[in-house]
Amino acid sequence: MSNCARTDHHCKRCEGPLPFAFSMAFQPIVDVATQRIVTHEALVRGINGESAYQVLSQVSETLLYRFDQACRVKAIELAGQLDMTSALSINFLPNAVYEPEACIQATLDVSRRVGWPTERLVFEITEVESVSDRGHLRSIIDTYRQMGFTTALDDFGKGHANLDLLVDLRPDKLKIDRALVMDCHQDTRRQVLLKAVVDIARQLEIDLVAEGIERREEARWLHEEAGIVQHQGFYYARPAFEALPPIHGFAAS
Repeated sequence: MSNCARTDHHCKRCEGPLPFAFSMAFQPIVDVATQRIVTHEALVRGINGESAYQVLSQVSETLLYRFDQACRVKAIELAGQLDMTSALSINFLPNAVYEPEACIQATLDVSRRVGWPTERLVFEITEVESVSDRGHLRSIIDTYRQMGFTTALDDFGKGHANLDLLVDLRPDKLKIDRALVMDCHQDTRRQVLLKAVVDIARQLEIDLVAEGIERREEARWLHEEAGIVQHQGFYYARPAFEALPPIHGFAAS
């Protein structure tokens, strides 16, 4: 950890107050085969429910590490207060992790404080396109796996989150972007691509989550034709501010 700023259990990069307040909304990920909620994703919001953009636009480069740590703490604290029984998925920016073993300490501390089992933490990797050091990202994933966490690659199938990442990275989950999910029940090209992703994920032993599902027809095709059973999207539930939203049902099954 020679480049890490943590000394005597404190880190000048990660600790200290932020110049703005924020909170979280939660959206469920469901398993349509077992008809249960398996995970809730924590999504950044303003303290009055303002959009993620309004919060993220205040995060300067100097605040990046501090904000990433604060998001993890806030998500776990709220999950504990809400008596969440599912896994908890937290988005993180790879560039905000300087040294994986050191930068996880605040997460471990708050998990112990609220009694949150670390094996129920999922870390979603976002904004992969901003990472120039693929080795650093691989180190984060490998370290988190050794610690018992689950890792997920977000927005797969859009932009830079594509097949070449799987040459270097070994995430536990792939979250298929809305760009592939949209109208999949009637779009032959999307169907071909989705089935190819399913086959690749099966051979690499990676779980799939289809995100951005907005229509019953999309949900049914993904489950019945593609065999993707973990779903997320407005069709099931919209994010709820500081709450766990009820799902609309499992019509896709």
